[in-house]
Amino acid sequence: MNSDRTLQRVAHARDWYARADLPDGITHLFEPHIDVFYRCNMWFVRGRTHNLLLDSGLGAVSLSGQFPFLQAQPLLAVASHAHFDHIGCHHEFGERACHRAEAHILANPTRADTLADPYARLAMFTALPPDGFDELAYRVEAAPATRVLEHGDVIDLGDRHFEILHLPGHSPGSIALWEAASGVLLSGDAIYDGPLIDDCYHSDRGEYCATMHRLRELPVRVVHGGHYPSFGRDRFHVLIDEYLRGARAPGCPLESGVSGTSA
Repeated sequence: MNSDRTLQRVAHARDWYARADLPDGITHLFEPHIDVFYRCNMWFVRGRTHNLLLDSGLGAVSLSGQFPFLQAQPLLAVASHAHFDHIGCHHEFGERACHRAEAHILANPTRADTLADPYARLAMFTALPPDGFDELAYRVEAAPATRVLEHGDVIDLGDRHFEILHLPGHSPGSIALWEAASGVLLSGDAIYDGPLIDDCYHSDRGEYCATMHRLRELPVRVVHGGHYPSFGRDRFHVLIDEYLRGARAPGCPLESGVSGTSA
């Protein structure tokens, strides 16, 4: 990862985001110039009557400006949780949703509450955003939820239906979106194939363990997480079992090659 003194390359706005069209009608959006450890995965699903976007990245460059298809028909921008790297462009969308436990953060996203202070740093980047990045001035714009979500709620896209799973542990309002018909889990930061973080200011390891036990019973086919590559059912079970044994705790030997904290 680059230091503040050596990072000089500036990315063009048109290159700030990248996309990959995946099976199951899922589109992966991401910010390739952010180091993979901090890089948020954004997931777009096109429906018959509505579209869905789970998470919206850092907010250093307009997301909807880069991808006009995000405005092609009504879209619900869902926050898997309210950390800065996941909600930076939520203000660009008219319909926004999050779990009730973190709705106050979307409405008034302070640097402390969103973890921008102390984790939003120049060291995150492999190239700077086109307008640079002032790590002391950066903050997420307010984007009050127009829909507050609870466990068991359903997001109806007309031809696709995603159930809200409340999965606290990483944060109080962490959620995942579960499509039973396809076996697709959009998991946010509840589980991904990297160092799972349970030491944020509002994390709860006991709740995280309970979340893992619940997740293990889910008949998933593929998981698209909040960070790192997607994975299948076998890896899903391995990650859960490692965490429950304590193997995924921050700073453990398995994660000794990774520094910092994923938000």
